[in-house]
Amino acid sequence: MSWLSRFGQPRSRLTGAPPSANGASSFHLWWVLPSTGPFSEVTATLEIARPPAVARLYFWALQVSFVQAGREVGAGHTGLQWHPGAPGGAVNWGGYYSAEARPAGGGPAGDGTLPGTSSVLPPVDGPHTRHFAWSAGRRYTLRVWSPASGRWRSEVTDTESGEVTVIRDLLVDAGGLASPVVWSEVFARCDDPPTEARWSRLQALEGPGQVRTATAVSLTYQAYADGGCSNTETYADGDCFVQVTGLQAPRRPASDVLSLAASAL
Repeated sequence: MSWLSRFGQPRSRLTGAPPSANGASSFHLWWVLPSTGPFSEVTATLEIARPPAVARLYFWALQVSFVQAGREVGAGHTGLQWHPGAPGGAVNWGGYYSAEARPAGGGPAGDGTLPGTSSVLPPVDGPHTRHFAWSAGRRYTLRVWSPASGRWRSEVTDTESGEVTVIRDLLVDAGGLASPVVWSEVFARCDDPPTEARWSRLQALEGPGQVRTATAVSLTYQAYADGGCSNTETYADGDCFVQVTGLQAPRRPASDVLSLAASAL
């Protein structure tokens, strides 16, 4: 049900900071795939067509679950960041144990975060986030895969230059990946200037030569009651799913599932 005002109308939040627990407003695109996996590799291409204009944290990420023998043991998220501590740009690859798989004591860091290797990229505010120069209007492919048993790597490829940058490896005993989703997590005011993130080529590798492409996504938005902004929206444009923030009005009613036009495939 919608969060209603005293007059029975859905409430909306168009201004001010999100009063959520972490101070962010988030919205997600859950991939609709013909198979649930497990997958050996997952990739997504991201373009920030309209970058932020304020010194607040924005995080655009590809998230995957780590599974072992049909059980989720953790999850990781990788993507580009607009970060006040990294004026040239940042990238992230971090994750957490699932509640059932969390070691006694919370793991090496004591907070449930997955351990990982070091990185050639300088840290911004801990091991997960690293300095990485990226440019608006340029497409970057995020890739999660396993170079060796017990290691899951994230790398980012500049599709224009072809340059591949390894972020680092997460150390987790998992046999595959599942539940891919891409999302925007915005720590800005709801009425800050608009931004636009474009997602394309959402692909999962199930086996040799078995590439599964998500041409439809299931949409979720952070509810008003949970502190979300009401003026974020997702739509399909050509070969992309587009996530926008900072609209002047509440989002338009939309179906729960969004598909790319057949002509764009």
